[in-house]
Amino acid sequence: MSSTDQPACRDDLGALSRALLAVTEQTSTREVLQMIVESARSLVGSEFAALGVPDEQGRFAEFYAAGVSDEQWRAIGPVPRAHGLLSLMMREDRAYRTRDVQTDSRFSGWPSAHPDMRGFLGVPIVDCGTILGSVYVANGPDGGDFTAEDERLLGILAAHAAIALTRARMFERDRELTLVEERSRIARDLHDAVAQKLFSLRLTVGAAEALALKGDHERAHVEFTSVKELAGAALDELRAVVTELRPPAVREDGLVPALRKHVAVISRAHPVDVRFRSDCDGRCALPEAVEDAVFRVAQEALHNALQHGQPAVVDISLSTPRGKVRLTVSDDGRGFDEAPAVEGGHHLGLASMRERARRAGGRLRVESRPGVGTTVELEVPVE
Repeated sequence: MSSTDQPACRDDLGALSRALLAVTEQTSTREVLQMIVESARSLVGSEFAALGVPDEQGRFAEFYAAGVSDEQWRAIGPVPRAHGLLSLMMREDRAYRTRDVQTDSRFSGWPSAHPDMRGFLGVPIVDCGTILGSVYVANGPDGGDFTAEDERLLGILAAHAAIALTRARMFERDRELTLVEERSRIARDLHDAVAQKLFSLRLTVGAAEALALKGDHERAHVEFTSVKELAGAALDELRAVVTELRPPAVREDGLVPALRKHVAVISRAHPVDVRFRSDCDGRCALPEAVEDAVFRVAQEALHNALQHGQPAVVDISLSTPRGKVRLTVSDDGRGFDEAPAVEGGHHLGLASMRERARRAGGRLRVESRPGVGTTVELEVPVE
């Protein structure tokens, strides 16, 4: 190696070292994926970079990009569905490099608002033979071509990214399992505590009514004071549990990734076929309050189906038609008579979902019949 080659080599090693450190320092899957994209773009000096993560059908479950503004994303529209060359790279464990991606026979075009791309380099992210995703860069430095050295550096980044991504997913899986276990434990404790208080409340109300009928207003007043205290205590416990169970995954990962992870965890814990699909592939761009409401309703509807419906299949669908977001949770379980749900009754979960829908400015529709199953649909307008 000549002396003139050494500074460039040291620059490459320094950039690679910084990229690897940035990626491996993250523990959130979403942060790892976004950092891989940004590190790839910085490492090879490209104008654009992107990363796709496949779902079970080989389409993009998640898609991240660097070099594209929020305004451009909105103009482009939905993320790609993994067709053409992008689809090939989700199936084949090999890198691909070309001077002009638009001349490739598998190139299938893009929306009119999509930025123009020519030079292209894609490298798969692989762990033990499984393709976790693919990282792409486009338009090399100063409009030049990507080189074999760029491919080598991006390959090293992808190899370390696979380790970091696997580690982050394991960390989040453990966290989700812990949350599910904690939710079950708190739910049991809450049920016992609130049930006891409500039982005591019912007895105390009965005693107060009997004393009032007898004309013993002083003792009746004492009993009614106890009623207020018991009702307040039960309400405090409900509020405490709701606050404690607020999921951090939505805030950290986004709505669609959080739902996918929750479904995966629930599927491992229950012998039920839980299916999830979404038309926005991780980029729903919804207000935080709406995402929170949608996630909680989905979580509660799924919980109710598993606990009360005894289904074989639960289908969860999230769609984003213009100006609104729609969540549908359907199961083929034993269903129930709708009258108690309308009146409230003991269906605390349904009442909670209706309240979440109301606070989010949306509406909740529940359809169920004994022996047929249940469908919960939440629709929230989005400005």
